[in-house]
Amino acid sequence: MAVIRRASAYSKKHVVPYTRVSRLKGRSYIKTVPPQKIVKFIMGKENIYPHILTVIALSRAQIRDSALEACRQFINKKMDIALPGQYFFKVVPFPHHIQRENKMLSMAGADRLSTGMQLSFGRAIGKAAIVDKGSQVFKFEVPNEKGIEVARKLIEQIRSKIPVRLRVLYEKRK
Repeated sequence: MAVIRRASAYSKKHVVPYTRVSRLKGRSYIKTVPPQKIVKFIMGKENIYPHILTVIALSRAQIRDSALEACRQFINKKMDIALPGQYFFKVVPFPHHIQRENKMLSMAGADRLSTGMQLSFGRAIGKAAIVDKGSQVFKFEVPNEKGIEVARKLIEQIRSKIPVRLRVLYEKRK
């Protein structure tokens, strides 16, 4: 299995969204687009629960689709155990940005095999969602105070998977 680079190589860098894919293969800079890892974005029933928790990002960063999918699976599993069928959960950002890597060889004789920085555009290795300061990352809707406690506890548990500081906003639907 191929080893992916650490998220810190990409997450805090200022980046222009790179999505250049064309139907004409010759005009497309990226020949193959990595597959989408997030299976579902919306889980549960929407707009029927009174308590809304919104998780927002406190700075601009890139969040890999693998990190969003890991958080989604963890949250959905725990919410389904604690509140079976009585919650709404949504992953808000969509990973459009295609991340690239210029693979370098680091073994004996690599100088005769590698092109170095000569052809340094890089190959597509994954996708990421670019979130701005104040943009939504996750949205929860729960029926009662127990659901609020469960959701806040789960948000604390996933903080280490997301490369940006998060804040939780609470709202009560009228």
